[in-house]
Amino acid sequence: MPLQANESLAELSADARTHLRQYYQQEPSLLAAAPGRVNLIGEHIDYCDGFVLPLAINRHIVIAAALNNSGMARVRSMGEEEAVISLEDPQAPATPPWTNYLRGVLEGFRLRGSWPVPGFDAVIVSNLPIGGGLSSSAALELAFATIVEGLVDTVLDTREKALLCQKAEHDFAGVPCGIMDQFASAFGQQDNLVLIDCQSQDPELVPFPSSDLSVLVANTMIRHKLADGEYRARREDTERALALLGKSSWREVNPADLETLRNEPDDLLFRRARHVVSEIARTRESAKELRQDNYAALGPHMAASHQSLRDDFEVSCGELDLMVRIANEIGFEGGVLGSRMTGGGFGGSTVTLCRGEQLHEIAARLSVAYEEESGHTPQLFATRPVQGARLL
Repeated sequence: MPLQANESLAELSADARTHLRQYYQQEPSLLAAAPGRVNLIGEHIDYCDGFVLPLAINRHIVIAAALNNSGMARVRSMGEEEAVISLEDPQAPATPPWTNYLRGVLEGFRLRGSWPVPGFDAVIVSNLPIGGGLSSSAALELAFATIVEGLVDTVLDTREKALLCQKAEHDFAGVPCGIMDQFASAFGQQDNLVLIDCQSQDPELVPFPSSDLSVLVANTMIRHKLADGEYRARREDTERALALLGKSSWREVNPADLETLRNEPDDLLFRRARHVVSEIARTRESAKELRQDNYAALGPHMAASHQSLRDDFEVSCGELDLMVRIANEIGFEGGVLGSRMTGGGFGGSTVTLCRGEQLHEIAARLSVAYEEESGHTPQLFATRPVQGARLL
């Protein structure tokens, strides 16, 4: 069956409890969950003062924790060696690398004065694919921050918690991400998308009540090695382009302004800038159409978004293009309203908006055709918008 079965949040929570008992002989006093996200439209513009339109998905990271009467955090993530983190000193990046997401969150609490954190044992379980472009790192940060809130008996403002987690990723993981991933995981609500104004940092819920529509996520199972450096390079390209335009924000740039960039030695910065300006406009228009229940209008916006990411921003790859092409060949009559790459690119996943009654047929056709042409077996799952990070 092409569609992956989903381990429910209740099942994940039971797994976390079991592993905490197995490794630390403890019952959890705190249990937290945070979802991954998929972005319907608005890619590579969260760090450009743009608008993005993600949803929290029904794939989660769950953490179970209990006090251990020490000055240490002992944490196990399934498939990883135990990490032991001192809670008596300021945090700094260390090994193994996955613990830096946790260390960065702890340092954020220390800097805001929510300190000390008492010693605790914790286990991390997940049904969120790693490296699929679905923000597993943001989900880990938000779930862990929610656990730490409970440990220090405080509740952060949702925006503050999301920004604390974003700073952890910047300073400890070295990834200069925008705010989208953390905001989607923090502010997500059932049956709503989250329109995020990345300039004002204001989230707005956009209703997505139509239960006959599904969001189909197709992981190409490809992750090209150049991705990390290229992400940083794209961000630097947008910063150079904005400086040449003489503007303080991309929100001040209109399409006519871009002509000044054509005088550069090549058209690279022009194309980067054209993606940013056009993607901001597409995202705003998509949110408007959603508010009017005009779901079919999203198809052309999603198609233009993918084309722009492929040609102007150059962050797609052959496998992503193939998955989108197959979805477009299935087309509106086959139940596909729109399809595009999602996430940072160079591999990862596509997102396809489709009619729920034709979901299984669409997934089967995508899976078979993609495997025949690429030689890779994809992972596909369907989701509706779910609630964001919280204590269970």
